[in-house]
Amino acid sequence: MAIKSVYSEKDSVLMAVKRASEKYNLDTTELDKKIANLEDSSLYEQSLFYALNQISMTEPNWTFLAANLYLDELYRNASSNRGYKPENKYGDFYSLIAELTRIGIYSEDLLHDYTKEEIQLLGAEITAERDHLFNYIGLFLLADRYLAKDYEGKLYELPQERFMIIAMTLMRKEQKANRINLVKEAYWALSHLYMTVATPTLSNAGKSFGQLSSCFIDTVDDSLDGIYLNNWDIARLSKDGGGLGVYLGKVRALGSDIKKFKGNSSGVVPWIRLINDTAVSVDQLGQRQGAIAVYLDVFHKDIMNGFLDLKTNNGDERRKAHDLFTGVSIPDLFMEKLEEVDENGRSIGEWHTFCPHQVKQIMGWKDQDGNLLGLEDFYDECDVKFFTEKYEEAVNHPFLPRKTYRAMDIMARIMISQLETGTPYMFYRDEVNRQNPNKHVRGKGRASIYCSNLCTEITQNMSATSIVKEYKDEDGNIVIVRKPGDFVVCNLSSINLPKAVKGNVLERLIPIQMRMLDNVIDLNTISVGQAEVTNKQYRPVGLGTFGWHHLLALEGIFWESDEAVEYADRLYEDIAYLTIRSSMALAKEKGSYAKFEGSEWQTGRYFERKGYKSERWNQLMEEISRNGVRNGWMMAIAPNSSTAKIGGSTDGIDPLYAVEYAEEKKNFKFKVTAPDLDHNSYNFYRRTRHVLDQTWSIRQNAARQRHIDQSISFNLYVRHDIKAVELLNLHREAWRQGLKTTYYIRSTSQTEIEACEACQS
Repeated sequence: MAIKSVYSEKDSVLMAVKRASEKYNLDTTELDKKIANLEDSSLYEQSLFYALNQISMTEPNWTFLAANLYLDELYRNASSNRGYKPENKYGDFYSLIAELTRIGIYSEDLLHDYTKEEIQLLGAEITAERDHLFNYIGLFLLADRYLAKDYEGKLYELPQERFMIIAMTLMRKEQKANRINLVKEAYWALSHLYMTVATPTLSNAGKSFGQLSSCFIDTVDDSLDGIYLNNWDIARLSKDGGGLGVYLGKVRALGSDIKKFKGNSSGVVPWIRLINDTAVSVDQLGQRQGAIAVYLDVFHKDIMNGFLDLKTNNGDERRKAHDLFTGVSIPDLFMEKLEEVDENGRSIGEWHTFCPHQVKQIMGWKDQDGNLLGLEDFYDECDVKFFTEKYEEAVNHPFLPRKTYRAMDIMARIMISQLETGTPYMFYRDEVNRQNPNKHVRGKGRASIYCSNLCTEITQNMSATSIVKEYKDEDGNIVIVRKPGDFVVCNLSSINLPKAVKGNVLERLIPIQMRMLDNVIDLNTISVGQAEVTNKQYRPVGLGTFGWHHLLALEGIFWESDEAVEYADRLYEDIAYLTIRSSMALAKEKGSYAKFEGSEWQTGRYFERKGYKSERWNQLMEEISRNGVRNGWMMAIAPNSSTAKIGGSTDGIDPLYAVEYAEEKKNFKFKVTAPDLDHNSYNFYRRTRHVLDQTWSIRQNAARQRHIDQSISFNLYVRHDIKAVELLNLHREAWRQGLKTTYYIRSTSQTEIEACEACQS
C-alpha cells in the first residue's frame, strides 16, 4: 500500500523545475506560470510536454529539466508500487530484491549468494544524485526498456538499483573476501555512466529469464542434418534475445549433385528463406523478431544466383528474404581483380565462382586428419598466398565447373544492393585471418574465421557442428551425439569515451570492466551447448567504445583532419594496452584461456605485428609470457546506438546524425540535440554524417582498427546520388587501409536502418 507523500504533485514538479533551472541557468518563467494554473491531474504531462518542446540548438539543456520531471515521476511510481514515501527517492533495497524474487522477476541467485547484511550494505552505496547525469532520452530509454517491472507492467526498479543489480550479478561468484569491494567498483563504473554493458546484460542481469551475451555466429555444415540443426539452434538463441551471424559458404550451390545425382541441389537461397521464416516466427521475448545476418563468399556459385538480390525489391519474391541481413566474404584477390583494366581503362578482371561441394570432390584437398577442404578454408598470408594458389589451381582444373563473371559486374551488383537496402556488409577475409591472434588452432594459411556477426564487429574462430552418431539407449530413447564446432559468442561492453577520457578514469575503469565481461562467460547459461563450450574454451570478450564524435567535439578536433586520425591512433593504443594488461592480471589470478599455448598472445607475434615496441609494451609482453591472458579475444566496437543514448553521448564511432533532430521510435517522438552542445562544440558538430568526407572516416577507423584485435561496426554514409565510381573508391580505400569489415552503406534515400538491439553495448 502506498505511503502518502507530504508533498503534493505540484510541489514535486516545482522542485524538479527549480532544481534543473538553477543548475542549467534556464529561464522557466513561462513554465512556472503554466504550473501555477494547471490542475494536478495534468500537471506532470503538461510540464514535461512544455520542457521537451523547448529543447533546441539554442536551448539544449532543457533536456535535463525534462529528465528531472521524468525522474520525479519514476520516483512517485516506484514508491507507490513499493510502499514508501516518494521524497525518499529510493526505497529499501533488500525489500526490492526480496519482493521481485518472490514474484519470479528476479532470479533466486542474489538472495542465495548474498546475505541480508551484504545487500543492506550495498543498498547504502546507492547514490540517487547520479540519476541527474541522465538527459531525457537516456533516462526514458532506460526506464522504458530495461528497469524491472512486475507482470502487470508496474515499475519497481529505479536506475541506480538496476546498476547495482548488474554489479551484484556479475560479481556474485567472486571470492567473498573481496566481492563487496568489486561490486562497489562495478557500481561506480556503471552509475557514473563511464561505461555501459550490452543490452542483454543491461536487461537480464539478476532476472529469472534471458541470457547475458549479445551475438552468436554459426557455421552451417553441408548436409541436411547440419542445415536443420542450425535452424533449431538459431530458433533457441533468437528466443533468448541473441543476434546471429550464419555462414553458409560450405553449403552446395544451385544445380550441384546430391548423392551423385546431378543437378538436384536447390542451392543456398531456399535454406536462407527457411532462416528468414525462423527470424520472423521466433521473436525475442515478444519484443521484436529475430535478428540474423547470413554470409556467403564472393567465390560461391550462388553469389550472383539470388544471394545479392535477397533483400532488393525487384525479381522473384519466392527467392527473397527481406527480414534478414546479408554479408559478403571477400578475399584480397577479388579486390585486386577490380584493379585490372585494359588500355581504355575498362575493368577486365575475371572472377570465377564455384560450388564448394564440387571443389571438395574434384580438387581433393585434405587437412592432416583427412577431411576434405574447400577454397573457403584458405587465406592469403603476407608472405605466402595460400588462397590465391588454391583459387588458381581450381581455375586451371579442366573438369571443375564454374561460373565466370567480370569482377566489376559482381561489385556493381553488391553496390546496387547496398544503395537500395544498406547491405551486404563487407567482410575482408584475408585481413581478418592474418590478424587473428588464435590462428594457431588451424595453422598458417588455414582460415579459422569465415564471417562476422550481425553487426560486423566480431571475428573469432569458427567451425561447423556435426552429428557423429545416433543410437538407441537402454531405455529406448533415441540419442543424437553432436560433435561441437566453434560456435562463436560475443560478450560486449563499452566505454563512454567523453565521460571516461575527460574524467581521466581509464586506468581505473578498464580493469573492472574486463572483470565484468569475463564473469559473464561463467555466469551465462546459453541454450545451445556448443556455444557454451566455445565460450568457455576461448573466453572471448569485446570491450568497445562509444561517443567518438562527442569526444572530438569536446577536445576541439575536427572530424576531417589528420589530428582526428592521430588522436584515434593514440587513444585506442592506450585502451588496447590497458585492456590486454587487465586480461593478463585476470589470468594471473584465475588462469589463462584453454587455447593460450601457441597463440600469438603467447609467442609475442601479436605485439610484433602491431609494432608495439615501447618499454611499456615490452614489459607487458614479458608478463604475458609468464602469466598468460584470460581472454582469447578482447576488443570489438559495437554499434552502440541505444546504450550510447542512455550514456548521453553519440553512437559508437559514428559521426553525428544531425545537430538537432527528432528521435522517433514506436512509442515516442521528441527533439534531441548533440550532447554538450554550446557555441564551442557546435563548430565541431555542424558537419554531420552525410556531409562529411567518408575518406576521413575510413582513415580514422584504420588507425583505430590497428589496435582492435577483433573488428568494428563501421558504417559508410553516402548521398543517394553518389556515383558508382565514388562508392567503389570508398570500398577500395577501406580495403587498402586494412579494415576488416564494413557495416551498412547508409544512403540518404534509405529510411533509417534499425540497428541490432542485441549488440547495443
